[in-house]
Amino acid sequence: MSCDGGVTEKENASHSAKQTLLRPAYHRCMKTFMFLRVGVLCAALLMPRAWSQGLPELGDSSSTVFSPLFERRIGEQAMRDIRMYEPAFIDDPELTAYISRLGARLVSVSPDARQDFEFFFMRDPNINAFAMPGGFVGVNTGLVLASQTESEVASVLGHEVAHVTQRHIARNFGRMDQMSVVSIAAMVVAVLAAKGNSQVSQAAMTAASAGSLQAQINYTREFEREADRVGFNLLESAGFDVNAMPVFFERLQKAGRVYETGAPAYLRTHPLTIERISDMQNRIKESHYKQTQDGPDFHFVKARLRAELGRPQEAVAAFEEQLRERRFTSEPAAHYGLAFALNRAKQFARADSEINLVRKTVAFNPIVETLAARNKLEAGAVAEATEILRAASARLPAYRPLQYAMVDLLQASGQHAAAVNLLLEQVKNHPREIKLHSLLSKSYAALGKRLLSHQSLAETYYLQGALVPAQEQLQLALKAGDGDFYAMSRIDARLREVRQRMAEEKRQR
Repeated sequence: MSCDGGVTEKENASHSAKQTLLRPAYHRCMKTFMFLRVGVLCAALLMPRAWSQGLPELGDSSSTVFSPLFERRIGEQAMRDIRMYEPAFIDDPELTAYISRLGARLVSVSPDARQDFEFFFMRDPNINAFAMPGGFVGVNTGLVLASQTESEVASVLGHEVAHVTQRHIARNFGRMDQMSVVSIAAMVVAVLAAKGNSQVSQAAMTAASAGSLQAQINYTREFEREADRVGFNLLESAGFDVNAMPVFFERLQKAGRVYETGAPAYLRTHPLTIERISDMQNRIKESHYKQTQDGPDFHFVKARLRAELGRPQEAVAAFEEQLRERRFTSEPAAHYGLAFALNRAKQFARADSEINLVRKTVAFNPIVETLAARNKLEAGAVAEATEILRAASARLPAYRPLQYAMVDLLQASGQHAAAVNLLLEQVKNHPREIKLHSLLSKSYAALGKRLLSHQSLAETYYLQGALVPAQEQLQLALKAGDGDFYAMSRIDARLREVRQRMAEEKRQR
């Protein structure tokens, strides 16, 4: 430990080595803990129902089990654990921006969307997607890689959005009046764990009664049909190709016949029947066909995800073979994927050449420009990288990943004061964005501003719902000794707010 309370480089290296050795077992334990924790939270939220049994039920029975606010709390709790403990969670501004934009296009045409939605990627080769209570929708990278068109990805997102807007999880519990709280908790764990950990799911299902499980499965199938219908309407209203829904599901079904390990994960968590596919096909006959083109970002994102697989040289060879044999859906995206793989392999000059080929064949695209800047930066050409990002930001100021790329560049080149100025501007417009506060803490620490570094890190924890470490960071900020009266007052007020929220959560538990 250093004299100022920090960690020395030697201690940090030792700690990192231990973390690397312990990480697999740690994450298995944390994943189990995560789903059990959500299950217990759900059970706790369900208990107040007994207090209002004498009141008449109005409308949807889900409202008597738990409110949309409670659903959001459950989803937020699960999301915090995913962010903090799940290594497969992708915290990348560009990939998140893409899947969020695609999801928002569907949500915008939904008459039932009365809550905020958050879409995110999980780095997982399994073909799967899942919806959590409160509007949180996760998509495995394997699903995008298996999709041939953007409309196929949108068809799955529409289905998951429908699960949320139709409040299927809450409505499930509305049918379980006679079940004990313990049984309901077991069912919640089974439903959520099935999305990410089959071992936890099986343990939970064993704990629940066979009769309750059968009722759950039957009801889930009913909801799947409803999600198909609502998702189909969203797909059509948002201007996607409605044919993509049955085509994608049929392809997954055929693939399941040749998989050694059984059906693709999406079919295991969303049981598919011939009846459901027939219903989709009948709806297509009644709809007005409209040819839909994929957005260019879909092919670039898909190429990037493929370029990130395996060792860099293997990715380079795979894209070189695609281009040589002309086996691609989009030639610019294939060159982009090769450029990304070459960048991973530290072949910066070749990567730069491939990027220039893409620029010559497509209109301006910020995804291409962020890779160009990254490649220049890693090659040591800081000034050129800066110019690329400034020019791209001037053309598309609303594209947030460009701002993140500029922050990365400024921090990597030691320009932390400039990074702070840019981050503060972003925080002003997006105060609840976790990553911004984390990056602020990093730059403040590099500038020796200990109070502000601890304060920003505290805000990072607070927004994640990790109140204990948030409190600890605020206490460290008060002891930092490099803040004025006004800064100390702001931190003291935030500390009182954190403690008040901790007390409220304790009373709720």
